[in-house]
Amino acid sequence: MPQKFQTLKKGKRLKKSSQKWLLRQINDPFVEKAKIAGWRSRAAFKIIEIDEKFKLFKKGKVVVDLGAAPGGWSQYAVTKVGEGNVVAIDLLEIDSLPGVNFFVGDFMTEEAPQKIIELLKTIPYNKSGFCDVVMSDMAANTTGDHATDHMRIIALLEESLNLAEKILKNNGSFVGKIFQGGNSDEILKILRKNFSTVKYFKPDSSRKDSSETYLVALGFKRSID
Repeated sequence: MPQKFQTLKKGKRLKKSSQKWLLRQINDPFVEKAKIAGWRSRAAFKIIEIDEKFKLFKKGKVVVDLGAAPGGWSQYAVTKVGEGNVVAIDLLEIDSLPGVNFFVGDFMTEEAPQKIIELLKTIPYNKSGFCDVVMSDMAANTTGDHATDHMRIIALLEESLNLAEKILKNNGSFVGKIFQGGNSDEILKILRKNFSTVKYFKPDSSRKDSSETYLVALGFKRSID
């Protein structure tokens, strides 16, 4: 079925950046697919593709979703690991999802790791308080300056990885968003030291004009359990 492209009606007084975003949403086939399938966002297709490629989720695994709003990644994860096994964290309130434990807060604060571990300990058969997967689809707000924006996304990814190293079980997995075209050597060095396998992966559902890609790290080497 051929894709139909729509245009904005005249008279809409929007900034050019807003017009561009709105047109992209209107004409994005994955936005429509997400609505039909009942996913909270088109981003759900990204984690579906990542999971199909790397087999992240299995029944009974425990998952932490960082910067989870609006909840598309958690929504998919809970269908794979089971209700009660997903903890989703965001600064914003998120509409409830069956089987997902939402935690409103800043995961970068000093006390956040212990709070998350205590929450993870409430999951049956998870007395260690650790998790099997830490995933993040977060991106820092852009400034328009490529160098600055890249530094901000790297900093956010580093913070996500710092948390993951505190709460992941041995042999756990990490997924984080990054943008191509910048220096990610330090991140790769840390990942390759602490995980047995590290791969870049760009899902087909990522917009073609976007430089976003994902770092997928498998086989976390936890020194002390």
